[in-house]
Amino acid sequence: MSFIARKFNGIRFMRTNLIVIRLAIRFVAICFLALTTALSTSAQEESSSELSPQLRESSQQLMQDALESDLAYQIVESLTTEVGPRLAGSEAEKRAREWGLTLGQDLKFDRVVVEDFTMPFWERGDLNIKLTEPYDQELYGTALGGSARSKSDINAPLVYFRDIAALEQVDSGALKGKIAFVDGDFVVKSQTGAGYSPANQRRRIGWQHAERANAKALVIRSVGSESHRFPHTGMMSANDGKWASIPVIAISNPDADHLRRLHRLNKPLKMSLSSGARWKGDVTSGNVILDLVGREKPEEIVLIGGHLDSWDLGTGAVDDGAGVAITTAAAALIAQLPVRPKRTIRVVMFGAEEVGLLGARAYAERHADALSNHVLATESDFGAESIWQFVSNVNPDANPAIDAIANVIAPLGIVRGGSEVPGGGPDIIPLAEQGVPTVRLNQNGMDYFDLHHTPDDTLDKIDPRELAQNVAAYAVLAYLAAELDVDFRKTEPKTSSE
Repeated sequence: MSFIARKFNGIRFMRTNLIVIRLAIRFVAICFLALTTALSTSAQEESSSELSPQLRESSQQLMQDALESDLAYQIVESLTTEVGPRLAGSEAEKRAREWGLTLGQDLKFDRVVVEDFTMPFWERGDLNIKLTEPYDQELYGTALGGSARSKSDINAPLVYFRDIAALEQVDSGALKGKIAFVDGDFVVKSQTGAGYSPANQRRRIGWQHAERANAKALVIRSVGSESHRFPHTGMMSANDGKWASIPVIAISNPDADHLRRLHRLNKPLKMSLSSGARWKGDVTSGNVILDLVGREKPEEIVLIGGHLDSWDLGTGAVDDGAGVAITTAAAALIAQLPVRPKRTIRVVMFGAEEVGLLGARAYAERHADALSNHVLATESDFGAESIWQFVSNVNPDANPAIDAIANVIAPLGIVRGGSEVPGGGPDIIPLAEQGVPTVRLNQNGMDYFDLHHTPDDTLDKIDPRELAQNVAAYAVLAYLAAELDVDFRKTEPKTSSE
């Protein structure tokens, strides 16, 4: 019997667990309150800035039960243990989709499907990299997504560039026969992760300038905030649909520091490397869809989710097994209510996020005709630490309802942020571009880029208590968004005659 089957099959939150016994008692209260709310004819009361007493109390009870549940931790433990690393397009990602299907069925979702799409598959391959002058020293590096394999072993002089701006100024052809090394700064630790995007430019576009200068390879400082000898991987950006024809390698921050010091001593630098990274043709990926079908407006969708794929250096616990677990567990708690919310709650386990939001774009394309019925969307994809802020980008007339939701989750330590903040999460971008309203429950990202895209992204970095706080916030958000008679959309949905 599989790990998932032992945990979930035919069991609702493991009835033998003492925590779940308490949950069962609490669910009696929630069931009564939710049923009372569902049968209420006071739509005006529910659509006001103040929640009805019944709806407020049932939401608070749902939040408390989420705080006492360990379901999300069980889910991320299962995913990272039973499936492991889940490189987009790989056999492991396929196993993850099968895992997601089984999980959705065992948790009694009303509709569980996989929506396939085709994608190009990139394989990391083996890497050998070391400093050969002024002396031999092994370096810790990893190929970046989209990198090419080395046609032969490379051993060439290393040319130092302080940052991406310096590489951008290099003359065409000036690096023939050489390896370019782009240094830069650590990602600055912050609650919002604001330092990541500027630092990430060397990863995304550095190869284009190295190729223009005819370099044999490009090596960059990892885009991360930790001081361990763990390199950070990640996807490069294509240039007019074309990818690098040279190896592109990220080395750990301590190794980059070492090269910087040698450069300052005016030491001649030389490096050898060989990389087996390559593209391997088109494969099938997919999005796993788990629906709780709405009792009154099943065509209207409140979408929550995370991405199922991960990079292959760790087990993808923080990025983004946690997000999958948080949103699935939140919906599973709601599924235990005696009646479904008015609208459909949809959990999407997006495929192939790490390599360019491919699953998100496939979802938006496949559901293009129904996007006007997506009344709200958000994603958990910033780790597993506590949520501290709630922001939104919805119809201004719906802001009182958003404020009411914020008021319910405020005891979790979550403050109300801006009301015109674009976003919702990476996989929500294609939906937001089509006008789907979004919200975001912002997590504390102070340590996120210590783990993100590294071998250190493993289950032991997740605190079950902080994970449960996330579930509590998502459960309340999804439940109220699906239950309230409020239109979060900025424009009225089109009718068939328009």
